[in-house]
Amino acid sequence: MPASTLPSASWQALTTQPDGLSESPFWHPQEQRLYWVDIPGRRLARVKVRDLTQAQGEVEYWPVPEEPGCMAPVAGGGVIVALRDGIYVGATWGGSLELLAAAPYDTTRLRFNDGKCDAQGHFWAGTMYEPRDQAAGVLYRLQGTTLQAMADHATVANGLAWSPDGTTLYWSDTGSHRIRAWDWDCASSTLSGERIFHQAALKPSGWTWGNTTGLVYGGRPDGATVDAQGNYYSAMYEGKRIVKFSPQGQVLAVIETPVQCTTMPCLGGEDLKTLFITTSRSGRRKAELAAMPLSGCIFAMRVDVPGLPVNFYRP
Repeated sequence: MPASTLPSASWQALTTQPDGLSESPFWHPQEQRLYWVDIPGRRLARVKVRDLTQAQGEVEYWPVPEEPGCMAPVAGGGVIVALRDGIYVGATWGGSLELLAAAPYDTTRLRFNDGKCDAQGHFWAGTMYEPRDQAAGVLYRLQGTTLQAMADHATVANGLAWSPDGTTLYWSDTGSHRIRAWDWDCASSTLSGERIFHQAALKPSGWTWGNTTGLVYGGRPDGATVDAQGNYYSAMYEGKRIVKFSPQGQVLAVIETPVQCTTMPCLGGEDLKTLFITTSRSGRRKAELAAMPLSGCIFAMRVDVPGLPVNFYRP
Protein backbone atom coordinates (compact mmCIF):
# COMPACT_ATOMS: atom_id res chain seq x y z
CA MET A 1 0.00 0.00 0.00
CA PRO A 2 1.54 3.36 -0.99
CA ALA A 3 2.03 6.00 1.69
CA SER A 4 -0.47 8.85 1.82
CA THR A 5 0.47 12.50 2.09
CA LEU A 6 -1.58 14.79 4.32
CA PRO A 7 -1.25 18.54 3.61
CA SER A 8 -0.27 21.03 6.30
CA ALA A 9 -3.56 22.93 5.99
CA SER A 10 -5.14 20.62 8.61
CA TRP A 11 -2.99 22.06 11.41
CA GLN A 12 -4.15 24.78 13.79
CA ALA A 13 -1.78 26.89 15.88
CA LEU A 14 -2.38 26.13 19.55
CA THR A 15 0.03 28.90 20.61
CA THR A 16 1.08 32.04 18.76
CA GLN A 17 3.97 33.24 20.94
CA PRO A 18 6.91 31.05 19.87
CA ASP A 19 9.37 29.28 22.12
CA GLY A 20 13.00 28.93 21.13
CA LEU A 21 12.85 25.15 20.84
CA SER A 22 9.79 23.43 22.27
CA GLU A 23 10.03 19.71 23.03
CA SER A 24 8.72 16.80 25.12
CA PRO A 25 4.95 17.39 24.84
CA PHE A 26 2.52 15.22 26.79
CA TRP A 27 -1.22 15.30 27.41
CA HIS A 28 -2.32 15.32 31.04
CA PRO A 29 -5.77 13.65 31.10
CA GLN A 30 -6.87 14.76 34.56
CA GLU A 31 -5.93 18.40 33.98
CA GLN A 32 -6.91 18.59 30.28
CA ARG A 33 -3.60 20.35 29.70
CA LEU A 34 -0.78 20.02 27.24
CA TYR A 35 2.70 20.22 28.79
CA TRP A 36 6.05 20.80 27.06
CA VAL A 37 9.54 22.27 27.61
CA ASP A 38 11.35 25.19 25.97
CA ILE A 39 14.97 24.05 26.00
CA PRO A 40 16.93 27.27 25.24
CA GLY A 41 14.31 29.33 27.09
CA ARG A 42 15.01 27.25 30.23
CA ARG A 43 11.35 26.91 31.12
CA LEU A 44 8.56 24.39 31.39
CA ALA A 45 5.19 25.21 29.84
CA ARG A 46 1.57 24.13 30.00
CA VAL A 47 -1.79 25.30 28.69
CA LYS A 48 -5.39 24.15 29.04
CA VAL A 49 -6.93 22.97 25.78
CA ARG A 50 -10.58 23.29 24.79
CA ASP A 51 -12.41 22.20 21.64
CA LEU A 52 -9.56 19.75 21.09
CA THR A 53 -7.28 22.14 19.15
CA GLN A 54 -7.82 25.52 20.85
CA ALA A 55 -5.89 26.86 23.84
CA GLN A 56 -7.94 28.03 26.80
CA GLY A 57 -6.19 30.98 28.42
CA GLU A 58 -2.54 31.95 28.44
CA VAL A 59 0.42 29.59 28.46
CA GLU A 60 1.81 29.13 31.97
CA TYR A 61 5.62 29.10 32.19
CA TRP A 62 7.87 27.78 34.93
CA PRO A 63 11.49 29.05 34.70
CA VAL A 64 14.14 26.46 35.61
CA PRO A 65 17.86 27.00 36.26
CA GLU A 66 19.20 24.92 33.35
CA GLU A 67 18.08 23.57 29.97
CA PRO A 68 15.20 21.09 30.39
CA GLY A 69 15.51 18.20 27.96
CA CYS A 70 12.28 16.38 28.79
CA MET A 71 9.66 15.87 31.47
CA ALA A 72 6.78 13.59 32.46
CA PRO A 73 3.86 13.75 34.91
CA VAL A 74 4.14 12.31 38.40
CA ALA A 75 1.43 10.10 39.90
CA GLY A 76 -0.23 12.13 42.62
CA GLY A 77 0.80 15.47 41.11
CA GLY A 78 3.81 17.38 39.86
CA VAL A 79 6.40 16.63 37.18
CA ILE A 80 9.72 14.90 36.81
CA VAL A 81 12.18 16.77 34.60
CA ALA A 82 15.65 16.13 33.20
CA LEU A 83 17.82 19.25 33.41
CA ARG A 84 21.40 19.46 32.20
CA ASP A 85 22.87 18.47 35.58
CA GLY A 86 20.39 15.83 36.70
CA ILE A 87 16.87 14.50 37.19
CA TYR A 88 14.56 16.55 39.40
CA VAL A 89 11.01 16.30 40.67
CA GLY A 90 8.71 19.25 41.33
CA ALA A 91 5.65 18.61 43.48
CA THR A 92 3.81 21.83 42.60
CA TRP A 93 3.84 23.95 39.46
CA GLY A 94 6.33 26.79 39.81
CA GLY A 95 7.63 25.46 43.11
CA SER A 96 11.00 24.10 44.17
CA LEU A 97 12.80 21.23 42.45
CA GLU A 98 14.25 18.28 44.36
CA LEU A 99 17.26 16.48 42.90
CA LEU A 100 16.71 12.75 42.46
CA ALA A 101 19.88 11.82 40.56
CA ALA A 102 22.88 13.85 39.45
CA ALA A 103 23.93 13.63 35.82
CA PRO A 104 26.54 10.85 35.34
CA TYR A 105 28.46 12.71 32.61
CA ASP A 106 30.50 15.83 31.81
CA THR A 107 27.84 18.57 31.85
CA THR A 108 30.09 20.91 29.83
CA ARG A 109 29.79 18.60 26.82
CA LEU A 110 26.59 16.61 27.33
CA ARG A 111 23.05 17.30 28.47
CA PHE A 112 19.81 15.38 28.79
CA ASN A 113 17.51 15.53 25.78
CA ASP A 114 14.50 13.35 24.87
CA GLY A 115 12.81 11.11 27.43
CA LYS A 116 9.59 9.86 29.05
CA CYS A 117 8.22 7.19 31.39
CA ASP A 118 7.57 3.53 30.61
CA ALA A 119 4.36 1.69 31.54
CA GLN A 120 5.87 0.58 34.87
CA GLY A 121 6.42 4.21 35.91
CA HIS A 122 10.20 4.37 35.42
CA PHE A 123 11.64 7.58 33.94
CA TRP A 124 14.00 7.27 30.95
CA ALA A 125 16.12 10.04 29.42
CA GLY A 126 18.76 10.08 26.70
CA THR A 127 21.67 12.46 26.33
CA MET A 128 23.12 14.48 23.45
CA TYR A 129 26.79 15.19 22.82
CA GLU A 130 26.86 18.92 22.07
CA PRO A 131 30.05 18.99 19.94
CA ARG A 132 28.20 16.42 17.76
CA ASP A 133 31.40 14.87 16.47
CA GLN A 134 31.02 11.50 18.19
CA ALA A 135 28.21 9.18 19.29
CA ALA A 136 28.64 9.71 23.04
CA GLY A 137 24.94 9.89 23.91
CA VAL A 138 23.47 7.30 26.29
CA LEU A 139 19.93 6.22 27.18
CA TYR A 140 19.40 6.04 30.96
CA ARG A 141 16.64 4.60 33.13
CA LEU A 142 16.09 5.98 36.62
CA GLN A 143 16.03 3.26 39.27
CA GLY A 144 15.26 4.89 42.61
CA THR A 145 18.04 7.50 42.73
CA THR A 146 20.40 5.67 40.36
CA LEU A 147 20.68 6.16 36.61
CA GLN A 148 21.26 2.88 34.78
CA ALA A 149 22.67 2.97 31.22
CA MET A 150 20.40 0.96 28.91
CA ALA A 151 21.68 1.80 25.40
CA ASP A 152 24.35 3.99 23.84
CA HIS A 153 26.05 5.09 20.63
CA ALA A 154 23.95 8.15 19.82
CA THR A 155 25.00 11.69 19.02
CA VAL A 156 21.60 13.24 19.80
CA ALA A 157 19.24 10.91 21.68
CA ASN A 158 15.63 11.17 20.51
CA GLY A 159 12.54 9.24 19.48
CA LEU A 160 12.02 7.22 22.69
CA ALA A 161 8.75 5.24 22.59
CA TRP A 162 7.30 1.80 23.33
CA SER A 163 4.88 -0.42 21.46
CA PRO A 164 1.37 -0.68 23.00
CA ASP A 165 2.22 -4.02 24.62
CA GLY A 166 5.50 -2.65 25.96
CA THR A 167 7.68 -5.31 24.34
CA THR A 168 9.36 -3.10 21.72
CA LEU A 169 11.45 -0.03 22.56
CA TYR A 170 12.27 2.57 19.91
CA TRP A 171 15.15 5.06 20.17
CA SER A 172 16.56 7.31 17.47
CA ASP A 173 19.85 9.08 16.91
CA THR A 174 19.12 12.33 15.11
CA GLY A 175 22.76 12.72 14.08
CA SER A 176 22.95 9.43 12.17
CA HIS A 177 19.34 9.77 10.84
CA ARG A 178 18.63 6.33 12.29
CA ILE A 179 15.78 4.86 14.33
CA ARG A 180 16.62 1.68 16.21
CA ALA A 181 14.37 -0.86 17.93
CA TRP A 182 14.93 -3.46 20.65
CA ASP A 183 12.96 -6.21 22.34
CA TRP A 184 12.22 -5.03 25.87
CA ASP A 185 11.65 -7.43 28.79
CA CYS A 186 10.44 -5.39 31.74
CA ALA A 187 10.54 -8.41 34.08
CA SER A 188 14.30 -8.77 33.67
CA SER A 189 14.94 -5.12 32.68
CA THR A 190 16.83 -6.15 29.57
CA LEU A 191 17.01 -4.95 25.98
CA SER A 192 17.87 -7.44 23.24
CA GLY A 193 17.57 -7.97 19.51
CA GLU A 194 18.81 -4.52 18.49
CA ARG A 195 17.87 -3.69 14.90
CA ILE A 196 17.52 -0.73 12.54
CA PHE A 197 13.86 0.22 12.32
CA HIS A 198 14.42 2.98 9.76
CA GLN A 199 17.43 4.65 8.16
CA ALA A 200 16.63 8.06 6.70
CA ALA A 201 18.70 9.54 3.89
CA LEU A 202 21.45 11.85 5.13
CA LYS A 203 21.33 15.59 4.43
CA PRO A 204 22.83 16.34 1.01
CA SER A 205 25.99 18.42 1.09
CA GLY A 206 25.10 22.05 0.46
CA TRP A 207 21.41 21.73 1.36
CA THR A 208 19.93 24.76 3.12
CA TRP A 209 16.39 25.98 3.58
CA GLY A 210 15.12 27.80 0.51
CA ASN A 211 17.94 26.60 -1.74
CA THR A 212 17.27 26.57 -5.47
CA THR A 213 19.79 23.89 -6.38
CA GLY A 214 17.24 21.10 -6.56
CA LEU A 215 18.60 19.25 -3.52
CA VAL A 216 15.91 17.28 -1.68
CA TYR A 217 16.03 16.55 2.05
CA GLY A 218 13.39 14.70 4.06
CA GLY A 219 14.75 15.61 7.49
CA ARG A 220 16.19 13.57 10.34
CA PRO A 221 14.31 11.68 13.09
CA ASP A 222 13.66 13.72 16.22
CA GLY A 223 10.98 13.04 18.86
CA ALA A 224 8.29 10.40 18.43
CA THR A 225 5.07 8.87 19.70
CA VAL A 226 3.16 5.60 19.18
CA ASP A 227 -0.60 5.24 18.61
CA ALA A 228 -3.00 2.53 19.83
CA GLN A 229 -2.36 0.44 16.69
CA GLY A 230 1.39 0.48 17.32
CA ASN A 231 2.23 2.95 14.55
CA TYR A 232 5.32 5.08 15.20
CA TYR A 233 5.15 8.82 14.39
CA SER A 234 8.57 10.44 13.89
CA ALA A 235 9.14 14.19 13.71
CA MET A 236 11.57 14.73 10.84
CA TYR A 237 13.58 17.79 11.89
CA GLU A 238 14.22 20.15 8.97
CA GLY A 239 12.02 17.94 6.77
CA LYS A 240 8.74 19.86 7.35
CA ARG A 241 6.89 16.65 8.05
CA ILE A 242 5.87 13.85 10.39
CA VAL A 243 6.34 10.31 9.08
CA LYS A 244 3.96 7.60 10.29
CA PHE A 245 5.49 4.10 10.27
CA SER A 246 3.76 0.76 10.75
CA PRO A 247 5.14 -1.55 13.48
CA GLN A 248 7.01 -3.33 10.66
CA GLY A 249 8.70 -0.08 9.54
CA GLN A 250 6.57 0.58 6.45
CA VAL A 251 5.85 4.27 5.73
CA LEU A 252 2.07 4.60 6.06
CA ALA A 253 1.70 8.37 5.79
CA VAL A 254 3.65 11.58 5.45
CA ILE A 255 2.01 14.45 7.34
CA GLU A 256 3.24 17.80 6.13
CA THR A 257 3.79 20.39 8.88
CA PRO A 258 3.34 24.17 8.81
CA VAL A 259 6.95 24.89 9.84
CA GLN A 260 10.29 23.42 8.77
CA CYS A 261 11.54 22.11 12.10
CA THR A 262 9.10 19.88 13.97
CA THR A 263 10.63 18.38 17.10
CA MET A 264 8.16 15.93 18.66
CA PRO A 265 4.56 14.71 18.32
CA CYS A 266 2.17 13.44 20.97
CA LEU A 267 -1.46 12.31 20.91
CA GLY A 268 -3.95 13.74 23.38
CA GLY A 269 -7.34 15.30 23.93
CA GLU A 270 -10.26 13.55 25.61
CA ASP A 271 -10.36 10.84 22.94
CA LEU A 272 -6.57 10.84 22.35
CA LYS A 273 -7.19 11.69 18.68
CA THR A 274 -5.58 15.13 18.67
CA LEU A 275 -2.05 15.12 17.29
CA PHE A 276 0.06 17.86 18.90
CA ILE A 277 3.52 18.88 17.67
CA THR A 278 6.26 21.00 19.18
CA THR A 279 8.54 22.98 16.86
CA SER A 280 11.75 25.02 16.80
CA ARG A 281 13.03 28.39 15.62
CA SER A 282 16.40 28.24 17.39
CA GLY A 283 19.30 28.83 15.01
CA ARG A 284 17.09 29.15 11.92
CA ARG A 285 17.78 31.68 9.18
CA LYS A 286 15.93 35.00 9.03
CA ALA A 287 14.39 34.20 5.64
CA GLU A 288 12.94 30.94 6.94
CA LEU A 289 11.47 32.62 10.02
CA ALA A 290 10.01 35.38 7.86
CA ALA A 291 8.29 32.73 5.73
CA MET A 292 7.24 30.67 8.79
CA PRO A 293 6.82 33.16 11.65
CA LEU A 294 5.07 30.60 13.89
CA SER A 295 8.19 28.42 14.05
CA GLY A 296 8.60 27.54 17.73
CA CYS A 297 4.83 27.38 18.33
CA ILE A 298 2.63 24.40 19.17
CA PHE A 299 0.25 23.03 16.54
CA ALA A 300 -2.61 20.51 16.62
CA MET A 301 -4.72 18.52 14.19
CA ARG A 302 -7.32 15.76 14.42
CA VAL A 303 -6.47 12.17 13.42
CA ASP A 304 -8.42 8.92 13.09
CA VAL A 305 -6.38 6.59 15.34
CA PRO A 306 -6.12 7.39 19.07
CA GLY A 307 -2.86 7.50 20.95
CA LEU A 308 -1.83 5.84 24.19
CA PRO A 309 -2.35 7.49 27.59
CA VAL A 310 0.74 9.16 29.00
CA ASN A 311 2.74 7.08 31.48
CA PHE A 312 3.15 8.67 34.92
CA TYR A 313 6.31 8.52 36.99
CA ARG A 314 5.74 6.34 40.07
CA PRO A 315 8.43 6.77 42.74
